[in-house]
Amino acid sequence: MKIAITGIGGVGGFFGGMLAKHYQASGEVEVNFIARGENESVIRQQGLKVESPAGAFTAIPKLVTSDPALVGEVDLLICCTKSYDLEQNIEQLSPCIGPHTVILPLLNGIDSRERIKTVYPENEVWDGCVYIVSRLTAPGLVTVTGSQHALFFGAADGTAAKLEAAMQIFKEAGINATLSPNIQQTIWEKFLFISTIATLTSYLDTSIGGILADPKHLELLFALLTELKQVAQAKGIVFSDDSNNAITDRMARLPYDTTSSMHSDYQKGKNTEVDSLTGYVVKLGEQLHIPTPTYSKLYTALKSR
Repeated sequence: MKIAITGIGGVGGFFGGMLAKHYQASGEVEVNFIARGENESVIRQQGLKVESPAGAFTAIPKLVTSDPALVGEVDLLICCTKSYDLEQNIEQLSPCIGPHTVILPLLNGIDSRERIKTVYPENEVWDGCVYIVSRLTAPGLVTVTGSQHALFFGAADGTAAKLEAAMQIFKEAGINATLSPNIQQTIWEKFLFISTIATLTSYLDTSIGGILADPKHLELLFALLTELKQVAQAKGIVFSDDSNNAITDRMARLPYDTTSSMHSDYQKGKNTEVDSLTGYVVKLGEQLHIPTPTYSKLYTALKSR
């Protein structure tokens, strides 16, 4: 199987790094990185270094390049770009995408699959999401904090043999992967966490620990959770009764200073995923006639920054 990973940041760097490290000498699985700028240059010269609480390793892909034509058509394209870059990035990857290429987005957000299908309607596109706290902390260096790194993927209309083959490849590389029978539910459960946390850490300019420590911050969190659950329910997605407790428990297991990637982008003055993580809920609420006053207030404030 020929694999390409695009977006060699915190997510693509960790999971792509795990694949490249394991299959470096393989004659059956080929792993390529599509990167750019100084990140591409450093990885080409030194490999990609991944540091985590479990240890460090260096991954050497078959090829690292900013030119998709040098990679050519692949069997599996794993897309880990930021959501605001998705359409532009996926269009530029056309040399990698043949009629049999499967595309797996591992992005924050709900609508990655349908957005990719508008560009490549004939290709098989799966759904996926990950749980990991990781950052590209320097060119060629991915730093993971916390012990959780899990990948979920699936497709209701996906080719069973291709899904199973990908699952086998992930597992053999040591990736904590799950082939989800109901990937939409899985993605919405992730979105319930990441949307509310990204929105609130960015709006309050505080960490996850800072939210838990302040009753007024928690009140805002629960207001966001309530609105998002109502929107999801209108889409046929139902969460468990203890979902709020599950989210605060997950937050409590993270280091106090942990924050969202969207908050980090705001702090650095970079482009953010506010439209995918916050604005999407407001937009969907309007379409479904579900009021989202807290989301709307915070989205307006964040867009003005």
